[in-house]
Amino acid sequence: MPLSEHEQKLLEQLEKQLHEDDPKFASSMGSDPGRSWSTRHLVIGVLAGLAGIGLLLAGVWMQIILVGVLGFVVMGAGVYFATMRSSTIGRSRAAGGRKPGKARSSFMSNLEQRWDERHRGES
Repeated sequence: MPLSEHEQKLLEQLEKQLHEDDPKFASSMGSDPGRSWSTRHLVIGVLAGLAGIGLLLAGVWMQIILVGVLGFVVMGAGVYFATMRSSTIGRSRAAGGRKPGKARSSFMSNLEQRWDERHRGES
């Protein structure tokens, strides 16, 4: 069953707040709205992968191990580059986004207060 408009907006706000409060955790969880697939990365990566396969086959055909290994490395780098995602958020943060010394949101301070209260109660 699809989410209603209100639920979608709430979910988007929660995701945005998570990315602002803890970007490292949010990026480890996956769906980062500021990252997108880049056609340029895909094309360059596929071309590098094909060049790597060519070098690998040439190294095997000429029986030169170094050329084959180099082809394998180029092929692997091409696949890695093709699967990279470009970041649009990183550029906006560098241009004047949130600074590390800025105060945390009320959501995070509430969580911290509740955490501290639990530990005081246990001691």
